Amino acid sequence: MRHRRKGRVLGRSPSHRRALYRNLSSAIFLTERDASLDDNAPKVPGRIITTLEKAKEIRPLVEKCITLAKKALLAKAESEQYGTDAERGTDAYKAWRKSENWRKWADARAPYVNAQRRAVQLMGDREAVAILFDTVAPRFMDRPGGYTRIMRLAKPRLGDGGTRAILEFVGNNDKVKRSASKPAFDSAPEAATDEASTEEATANS
Repeated sequence: MRHRRKGRVLGRSPSHRRALYRNLSSAIFLTERDASLDDNAPKVPGRIITTLEKAKEIRPLVEKCITLAKKALLAKAESEQYGTDAERGTDAYKAWRKSENWRKWADARAPYVNAQRRAVQLMGDREAVAILFDTVAPRFMDRPGGYTRIMRLAKPRLGDGGTRAILEFVGNNDKVKRSASKPAFDSAPEAATDEASTEEATANS
């Protein structure tokens, strides 16, 4: 019996399974990188294709990282009121470094730094964490949850026939319902035709 044993084994050992989750969760964030000079650029940003079972397993991890980053961005915004614009090494920066504002800034920024370290621990990729905090999390600040979607693909995987699925961020590739607009008919020709028919009827009479 599987008492309190949740999740899928996926035919892997625990360490191999954790490595798989880290690689897949960081892969979806890395698709949002600037790949203009990259030979292996992603086809669609914010989307990866994997098996349905793997997508269902890593989706909670991806959304957990986004929620973690969203809370951290609030702490970062709060700490900016105690920050300084002076460049490092200048007299103004050294004076701010010795002031009380630096201590307040460090205390307010501590949750942000802690969240970054926690995200690195979960995903194991610093570049993916940077993209998470700089690009992905600010996009979902006004969204209470549900940052990803899973769409099953009809064509199975070659070789073993496994069910494939798309895991992607919501918002980029959403289908927008467009209401059909009424056709705009030109009323001027119709009016001219009516006037012409009236004149012909008068002439014949």
